[in-house]
Amino acid sequence: MRIVVGVAGGIAAYKAVQVVREFVLAGHDVHVVPTEAALRFVGTPTWEAISRNDVTSDLFDHVAEVRHVALGQSADLIVVAPATANTLAKLAHGLSDDLLGTTILASEAPLVVAPAMHTEMWRNAATQANVATLRERGVHIVGPADGQLTGKDSGPGRLTEPHEIVEAALAVVDATASTSDAGDLAGRRIVITAGGTREPLDPVRFIGNRSTGRQGVELARAAARRGADVTLIAANLEVPADGLTVRTVSTTAELQEAALLSAETADIVIMAAAVADYRPETVAEQKIKKDVQGDELSLRLLRNPDILHELSLARKPSQVVVGFAAETESDPAAQLNLGRAKIARKGCDYLVLNRVGWHEGFAAEGNTVVVLAASGDIVAEASGSKASVADRILDVLA
Repeated sequence: MRIVVGVAGGIAAYKAVQVVREFVLAGHDVHVVPTEAALRFVGTPTWEAISRNDVTSDLFDHVAEVRHVALGQSADLIVVAPATANTLAKLAHGLSDDLLGTTILASEAPLVVAPAMHTEMWRNAATQANVATLRERGVHIVGPADGQLTGKDSGPGRLTEPHEIVEAALAVVDATASTSDAGDLAGRRIVITAGGTREPLDPVRFIGNRSTGRQGVELARAAARRGADVTLIAANLEVPADGLTVRTVSTTAELQEAALLSAETADIVIMAAAVADYRPETVAEQKIKKDVQGDELSLRLLRNPDILHELSLARKPSQVVVGFAAETESDPAAQLNLGRAKIARKGCDYLVLNRVGWHEGFAAEGNTVVVLAASGDIVAEASGSKASVADRILDVLA
């Protein structure tokens, strides 16, 4: 599950580190959005180290990826801890002058808020009115607790303990999931491949590619959110703990076997994995030694099976097969021609065409794609975070 943790500028910000840590240890993908004031209490390196994701608080960072709304759009849950009196007021009045505000306004995910402030601020009529407004809108308020505050003060306003915030937030998600309507992909069985295959040269080396599998994983997450029964075939990537059915593979042969087997019962198959086109003819049983090979090493490579073409040929009449094409061609018209030639050659129903290069496509936060139908017509275009691109692709299929 993708969780956004907003951190406001109060002394209790140090406790939010443990909130983030507990979510991460539970296997969730956590993105921290601190306010500028929060960074005066706990710095960016701490949030990045604990969350294992990049952290920014600036509205104007990553503008090309529309990050100020993309985080909220992709979130399954947003937790604000601590929420100061100022933050509660801004949330109640829909103010969005920072990244946290825009993230919350751009999201339809459950919102859990854990207030923390001095007792007098908590009891103030304005704060109580803001909390009442948030509750009326369905925001879940956790705490505050009654206890020791900053200095010698004590009373209501203490941040609820981190493990209690985490438990309450996850309970909200469970409750929301059990009462929500089925999504537009409910009842559909979808197989999605992600990552990059690797062909071994010896026990320590391989031929591979730079795919991180992020776009495929976002597709799997989005499909699951929309009600689908998702099987993710993960090639050499860190498996997300999102309640997905996951099958791990490494080589193209392993991916071929898993994809063909899983496709037998699937309504939709999405081949987002980057598949190695060639494999070594022979694989050394021991590490290849340069002092034995000398100054040159020759490799004979054999062409790997065309899994997308196989899936297209074997598909049932009601089944939809989607391919991906990563091209380095910089001219949009020429790239489009490459995509149209590929979909005609592969025989799939749709082809997602995107440009890759040294600094784009692979290992990037965002993506830009064109979706082609079997006719070669453009049926969708999308640019932004990989999560938002995933939903746009699924819109076509839904």
